[in-house]
Amino acid sequence: MRKFLFFSAQMVAVDSDDLWFAYNLIAPGDSVMAVTVRKVLREGASGGRDAERIKLKLEIKVEAVDYDKVGSVLRIRGKNVLENEHVKVYAAVWLHSLGTKGSSWTICIIIFFLFVQIGAFHTIELELQRPFVLRKDVWDSLALDELHQASDPGASADLAVVLMQEGLAHILLVGRSMTTTRARIETSIPRKHGPAIAGYDLALKKFFENVLQAFLKHIDFTVVRCAVIASPGFTKDQFHRHLLLEAERRMLRPIIENKSRIILVHASSGYKHSLREVLDAPTVMNMIKDTKAAQEVRVLKDFFDMLSNDPHRACYGPKHVEVAHERLAIQTLLITDDLFRNADVVTRKKYVNLVDSVKDTGGTVHIFSAMHVSGEQLAQLTGIAAILRFPLPDLEDMEM
Repeated sequence: MRKFLFFSAQMVAVDSDDLWFAYNLIAPGDSVMAVTVRKVLREGASGGRDAERIKLKLEIKVEAVDYDKVGSVLRIRGKNVLENEHVKVYAAVWLHSLGTKGSSWTICIIIFFLFVQIGAFHTIELELQRPFVLRKDVWDSLALDELHQASDPGASADLAVVLMQEGLAHILLVGRSMTTTRARIETSIPRKHGPAIAGYDLALKKFFENVLQAFLKHIDFTVVRCAVIASPGFTKDQFHRHLLLEAERRMLRPIIENKSRIILVHASSGYKHSLREVLDAPTVMNMIKDTKAAQEVRVLKDFFDMLSNDPHRACYGPKHVEVAHERLAIQTLLITDDLFRNADVVTRKKYVNLVDSVKDTGGTVHIFSAMHVSGEQLAQLTGIAAILRFPLPDLEDMEM
C-alpha cells in the first residue's frame, strides 16, 4: 500500500455529497476535531437551575461513524483526546435594603468550570457548513483520491430526474457520489372512463401542478446539466406540455431559459428502481457522459455484456477477482466504496492494495458509490467484479 506522510485536512461540507465523501474518508483510528455544543446546568441567583448551551472544541479518536442520509448529518463517536477546560464568569447582583438610610449593591462573582476529560466518550455531529479537521496517521492512495474528488469545484449534482406515472412522481438528484430523493408526489387519480372523466381531468391537473411546484423547488439549472422527465406511456409528454405552458403563462424564467435542457425518455414506472433505465438512455448518457455516475453505468453494462457473451472473461467475488489479479488478467476492476469502510484495518488495506496493484499493472479501476443505483447492483454481486484481458475458464471450478 502506498503511504503518505501524516497531515491533517480541514474541511467544510457544503452539500450531502460532501458528507458522503467525509463518511468514506473518516475511518476508525482517525482523529476528528470540531466545535460542538454541550448543554450545561448552573445555579441561578434565585437558587434555581438554568440551562445554557456552551460551545466547545473537541477532538476525538474515531471508533464509529454513522451517516444519516435524511438529516444530512455524520455522527462520529469516540474518545476525547483534547484536554478542554471551559471557564465562564457570571456576575450576580443583589440589592439589599438598609432601612431608611439608603441602599447598597452586593456583587457576587460565580466562576463556572466545565471540564472535558481525556478518554471520555463523546459524539460529534457534523452537519452542512460545520468546519472540521481530519487527522490520519496514514493517508493511503484511496483516501487522497477521495480528498481530491471532494475538493473538485467542478463536481456537482449532474442530473435531475422526474420519474412519474399517473398519480405518482419522484424527483431525484443524481450527484457525483449519491442519488437523493428530493420529493415524492402522490395524487389519487380516478378512472378515465364513464362519468368519472371530469374528475379525472381535474385530478390530473392537480397532480401536474404539484409536480411543477416540486420541480421549481428542487431543480436548480445553475447546478444540474439537464433535467429528465421519464414515464411509461404519454404521462411525460402531458406533464412536459403542462410545464412549458405554465412557464410561459407565469413567466417562470428558470424553465423558459433552460427548456432545451429538459429531455423526455421512456421508463417502465414512476418508481425509483426505473432510474437505471433512465441512465441507460442514449440521450441522457450523451448529456452526462463525462460524469462519475455515467461512467459507473457504462462500465457495469460492459461487465454484464461480457458476462453474457464471453463469461470466461468476466468474474466477480473476492476470491475469483484475487486469483484473476494474481494471474495479471484484470483489465477493468469494479469495486464499491462500501468495501473500503470496513472496520477491520487489514481488510481495508487489502482492498486498497488491490486497487493500487491493478493500476500498476495497467488495469483501470472504477470505484462505485453505494448510493448510486449502479453501486447497488454491483453490491448484489458481492461488491467486487472484473473484466479480464483473457479468458480464465478454470475460475468457475473455484469456490466463491
